[in-house]
Amino acid sequence: MRTKALLVAAVLAAGLATSMAQNVYSLNVVGYYNVTIPGLGFKMIANQLDAADNTLDGALSGVADGSLFYKWTGAGYSIHEYIEGDGWDPNTSLAPGEGGFLRNASADPVTVTFVGEVKQGSLVNEIPAGFSIKSSMVPQAGGIKSVLGMPFSEDGGDYIYKWGTSYEIFEYVGEDEWDPAEPAVAVGESFFSRKLNAATWTREFTVPQ
Repeated sequence: MRTKALLVAAVLAAGLATSMAQNVYSLNVVGYYNVTIPGLGFKMIANQLDAADNTLDGALSGVADGSLFYKWTGAGYSIHEYIEGDGWDPNTSLAPGEGGFLRNASADPVTVTFVGEVKQGSLVNEIPAGFSIKSSMVPQAGGIKSVLGMPFSEDGGDYIYKWGTSYEIFEYVGEDEWDPAEPAVAVGESFFSRKLNAATWTREFTVPQ
């Protein structure tokens, strides 16, 4: 996906702030995207827009009463329940670069909307050794290495697990080769990473004008 189209639906607003003394221009792009959760189903989701409140209460609303969010702790899951009128119990962070499983308590599909600012500049996402749930820090779709720039060991042995109705498993075998193929990640999608060694996922990202 071209970065100009990375908000999926539309850019809601854009402000251009100018410093005349230094002749520096700053572009702030605010937008939204939608993610649909199947009825009584699970989906690995991600908040890829920076908001004033990057928590479940601030970023994830409009879900059915009794819906659950599963956040990986490194050894298991912490479970968070949405209680209509009260919010998430307990509340937890859901910042760009993080992710988790959302379980829809309704028999009907539910569409959740994420709203916020596209992060720009030097973006750093630390990836630990072993299992972790990660996502792109910006709402951009594409190949996890070729487009999104996630680092992988050139000796091979790193894995990505994507959830559909079951896990799809992708192994990086080195030299830009994958088994069975490079995974493509959608906007608003998180995934499991299993790395042999910790790594830093760094991107220099700017929304084209």
